[in-house]
Amino acid sequence: HAMQNFTESRGESTGDEIWLLEHSPVFTLGLAGKAEHVLDPGAIPIIRSDRGGQVTYHGPGQLVAYLLLDLHRLGLGVRQLVERMEESVIALLGDYGIAAGRKLRAPGVYVAGAKIAAVALRVKRGASYHGLALNVDMDLEPFSRIDPCGYPGLAVTQIRNLGVRDSIEEIGDRLLKRLSESIASPKVF
Repeated sequence: HAMQNFTESRGESTGDEIWLLEHSPVFTLGLAGKAEHVLDPGAIPIIRSDRGGQVTYHGPGQLVAYLLLDLHRLGLGVRQLVERMEESVIALLGDYGIAAGRKLRAPGVYVAGAKIAAVALRVKRGASYHGLALNVDMDLEPFSRIDPCGYPGLAVTQIRNLGVRDSIEEIGDRLLKRLSESIASPKVF
C-alpha cells in the first residue's frame, strides 16, 4: 500500500520515483483478473490488486519496478508509458544480445514467444503506480499454476535461462538506467 499512499498524497511538486524490489511468492489478480485463471495456487497466497491486467506471479528472483510518475508533468499518456517501459526492457535484453519484442494486444516483453516481462499500471489523478516485472533468476514453476495474464498455456522465460549470469542487482542497475533514459530522471530507491 506504500505506493498507493505515495500516489494519493503526492502534489504537483512531488518528485517522480522508481522503486525496485523482489516480492515473496504471491499471485496477484488485477482489475480484469478472473479467479478461474488461477488453476492450482497451492500454498502461494492470492491477492487482489488495483492494477490493470489479469493474473500473474511474483517471487524471489524477479525484478519488480514500480514507476511512481507524474504523467502530466512528463507529457506522457498511459500507452506511451507502457511502450517506453517495454522499450526499456527490450533495450536491456539487447545489451545482453537477447532479441526481444512485443505482441499485439498482449502487453509485456517476449523472447521467442515466451513472456519475460509483464507490464501493468494504474493511473490516478495523472500519476502512475505499479509497473513491470522482469523474470531474472527465479523458480518459474508457479506460472504453470495460472493462465499468465489470462492466456492459457502462455510460455514464460527468464534472463538466466538465456545464458546471462549477471546478478539481479546488476540487472536492476541496468534496468533503472534504461528506464530513466526512456522516461525521465526520477529519484531512485
